[in-house]
Amino acid sequence: MIRPKMRRHCSGEEGATAVEYGIMVALIAVVIIVAVSLLGGNLQAMFNNVAGQVPTTA
Repeated sequence: MIRPKMRRHCSGEEGATAVEYGIMVALIAVVIIVAVSLLGGNLQAMFNNVAGQVPTTA
């Protein structure tokens, strides 16, 4: 009587999918951090170059 209930409770995949979503979110965060760190210097130089070419009004 108790065993079938425990089997149904333990065979659910809700926990596994939550873990998988957590791993996916962590990997996406790592990719974003790596991309920002690699491209950050280039983007800053590009924006500084554009800002230097914009005429100022006085």
